[in-house]
This record gives sequence, structure tokens and C-alpha cells, in this order.
Amino acid sequence: MDLKFRKAERSDVILIAQLADSIWRKYYITIITMEQIEYMLDFMYSPASLSKQMDEGHEFTLVYSKEKPIGYISINTVDGKNYFLHKFYIEVEDQGKGIGSELFIHVLEQMPNAESIELCVNRENFKTVNFYFKHGFVIKKIINQDIGAGYYMNDFVMVKMI
Repeated sequence: MDLKFRKAERSDVILIAQLADSIWRKYYITIITMEQIEYMLDFMYSPASLSKQMDEGHEFTLVYSKEKPIGYISINTVDGKNYFLHKFYIEVEDQGKGIGSELFIHVLEQMPNAESIELCVNRENFKTVNFYFKHGFVIKKIINQDIGAGYYMNDFVMVKMI
């Protein structure tokens, strides 16, 4: 596999927004409504929102296959030991090829002092929940988070101890 990983910069927010738009519209339509997809894309993936996330310490890494951007991951920490994985997406047509695993390993290598990684994943997103199980995550708790406009994120909070 010809994969390259690159730390995203502020100038990449439009690229990240475009990737999110492509991935979310194809992938999440079987899990949530198109209206909720539209709301969440605007809420979490507008260039202004992505810039704000970067200001708050979220580090984005882009993944490329044969020079084409196909995904991204976003993670942050407040203490250099415990991390939160906010975003982890690969283009639908590139899923199931081991790319997510390679990206995850790459990100772990950038966190030599990590003790834990926590994340939220939609409870109906069975494929992704199983991906995280495969990588050593366990379910910590269940949450129903109000994100506004009558929408909720019905998630598992998962954690991996390192």
C-alpha cells in the first residue's frame, strides 16, 4: 500500500471539510438521517469549526493513497498521557483495506507517553465499533449527547489502555 501521512495545517481545513462531506454522505446515511448528517457537517466540519478545533489543540493527520487524500484523524490531549480521538474517517471505497489500521498505528507512534485513548462512536456503527474492539478498545459507558436542533449522538464511549 502506498500510504503517506501528513500533519494537517490550518490551510488544510477546506480539504478536511471536503473529505468529511464525501465520507459522511456515503457512510452515515444508513445510520442517521440526511438532515442530521447535514446538521453535523455544518456543526463540526465548517472551515470555521475546524479552525476552532485546531485552536483548541486538536491535531489532525491526513492520510494519502497514491498522492490522493483519502482520510483523516483528529486527536488531542491535555496532559500528554491521556488522549481523546475526536475524528477518524477513511473514504468509503478505501475502507476494509487496512488503511485505518495503518493510520491508527502511525498516530500511536506519535504518542510515546500515552496511557489511554478514549473516543465516542455511534452505537449503530457496528463496523467501526468492531474496528475499535480489534484494536484493543473496550466500552466504558453509553451516552446520549444532545448536539442541538433536536439531534442526539447516541454513542459508546470506548477506551484503550496503553
